[in-house]
Amino acid sequence: MATAGFPRKSVDVAGVNLTVPAVGRPVCVNGTPWILYLLEECVDNVWEYCSVVIGLVSMFCFLLSTLPQVYEAYRNGKVEEAMSFGFLIFLFSGDLTSFAGCYLTSQLPIQVVTVVFYIFTDLILVSQFLYYKIKNSSSRKSPFLKWMCFMWCGAASIILLALPKLLIDNSPTLDTQSPPTSRSVEITGYICGYLASVFYLCSRFPQLYKNFQRQSTEGTSYLLFALAMMGNGTYGLSVVVVLPALRGSKQSFIIKHLAWLIGSLGVLLLDFFVTLQFIMYRKNKSAKSCKPLSIPEVEPLLCEEVELSML
Repeated sequence: MATAGFPRKSVDVAGVNLTVPAVGRPVCVNGTPWILYLLEECVDNVWEYCSVVIGLVSMFCFLLSTLPQVYEAYRNGKVEEAMSFGFLIFLFSGDLTSFAGCYLTSQLPIQVVTVVFYIFTDLILVSQFLYYKIKNSSSRKSPFLKWMCFMWCGAASIILLALPKLLIDNSPTLDTQSPPTSRSVEITGYICGYLASVFYLCSRFPQLYKNFQRQSTEGTSYLLFALAMMGNGTYGLSVVVVLPALRGSKQSFIIKHLAWLIGSLGVLLLDFFVTLQFIMYRKNKSAKSCKPLSIPEVEPLLCEEVELSML
């Protein structure tokens, strides 16, 4: 999934304190208090407010998108037959590089926390895939495998809960570095953003091929792709909505967000093809479920005369 972000205006962002400005930043007098506190962004007009609200809807869709697939895999226990491992690996790689891009370009703290949550859900999906693959390929039950899975998920949860705080406290401040270092770090961050877009786009092709190969989408949850489509669509809308209120150059603003826009809108397009597969292969699924049960023929009962003669 592409990372949901909020269009930033570096000249308008103030510190959380409304009276004492941060170094080099103006005081946010007419900004919306809850947005200023939560996102550290000064929003003082309806266009920017709509952009932030749509961005939050996008983020909420992404946060929920993987949960239906986790439940579906738990319910049927055959996730390795339905999901493509390439899809999971590309998705995980995209979130990792997107996280690196957010960190190096000093994006908002809520964005960093959200990307860490994405990585956590990716780890759950990958772990679940490997667990059922090993379990279903083994002829006997292994309690050790289950304990290893619980320990892995527990350790990953503890690390990822502590990671956002550590990263936000030690995030690189581009303004205090020397200009060449600041510029190189920022460029590296945007390169990571473009890499993330490539990974996100590549993630859909293995799953599309897997569905085509099986001629079925059984075992995969459509809500995973439906919520991702909603998230990607609302993210693109949140960037477009803020353009009328933009005080700086619209061209440079679009270029700054181009990597994430390519990833979001490109994945949105590919997810339409996944939707078509769900519609096309639903007939196959319904045909399987409606197939009449073959009842074996029962030998007719012996007639009464034969039964009496056998007594």
